[in-house]
Amino acid sequence: MQDQENQAVPPNPEAAAAAASAPPSTPEQAAQSSLEQQLAETEAKLAEMHDAFMRAKAEGENIRRRAQEDVAKAHKFAVESFAEAMVPVKDSLEMALKVETPTVESLKEGVEMTLKQLSSAFERNRLIAIEPAQGEKLDPNKHQAVAVVPAEQEANTVVAVLQKGYMIADRLLRPAIVTAAQAK
Repeated sequence: MQDQENQAVPPNPEAAAAAASAPPSTPEQAAQSSLEQQLAETEAKLAEMHDAFMRAKAEGENIRRRAQEDVAKAHKFAVESFAEAMVPVKDSLEMALKVETPTVESLKEGVEMTLKQLSSAFERNRLIAIEPAQGEKLDPNKHQAVAVVPAEQEANTVVAVLQKGYMIADRLLRPAIVTAAQAK
């Protein structure tokens, strides 16, 4: 009979669950139970953090993709407002060419009106003319001196403007072509 008692009895699942929920009988079992509980809590937090990370990563990718699309559209349609402003100027020039017997006065009037349209288009699109005055200090960021001539004014100042320069907003598009005064 003792042999029967020493034989292993298959474990009862209900008894195992009751034993797991019962208070541990030794300090080692208590420590192990506490560690298992901490591990389960840490794994749950890890899963939560991993989910939050994956969501944030996906959101970052979406933002990056949208920004790339916006930049591509901005490049594609960057000149749209300028082109819209230039269409009436082209229309005016085409109409002027259709006049069968233009007079000098009508041509001059048409050119003046077209120039007003062009100036307005430049203004709306922040295209600003650089027209240095005679005697103005030479600015290498806005002016290009193509000749140095003797003059009755201070050295390195503008003597004459050969061609206007232009800026778009704060960026130089074309420097003003000028002659500068020579040092005495």
